[in-house]
Amino acid sequence: LLSNGDTIKQLLARSRYLLFKNPSKWTESQKHRAEILFVRFPLLKKAYDLAMALGDIFNKCKDKTVAFTKLGLWHNQVENSGIASFESVARSIAAHHTDILHYFDNNSTNASAESFNAKLKAFRSIFRGVRDTKFFLYRVMKLYA
Repeated sequence: LLSNGDTIKQLLARSRYLLFKNPSKWTESQKHRAEILFVRFPLLKKAYDLAMALGDIFNKCKDKTVAFTKLGLWHNQVENSGIASFESVARSIAAHHTDILHYFDNNSTNASAESFNAKLKAFRSIFRGVRDTKFFLYRVMKLYA
């Protein structure tokens, strides 16, 4: 048993949700649990810090140039960490950084367009494809316009 009364298996299971939260939103028991967790699993602490740093870039930066430099610094931290999962994310960000930086213009994403596209695909699948394009577009206009 650990100092908070958990076994290691319980510690890992109960720490799941605190790893999705910012440390400022942790309760006292979550702070204690995180302290025990990060002492026992330092690589998990490193991964958590990288994830929170990336989230902070998107939540706090308002300027493209500042965000670009912070993303570059974050990329360097990922390379130094040696965590393969984050290296994959860093490569994706590096490959698409021009498109990603458009987010910092007015903090908007293409989520609404993606959602509408998913609705269209679902609507199309109901009818097992589209034979009459004009009628399909008429139905889409009536349902979603």
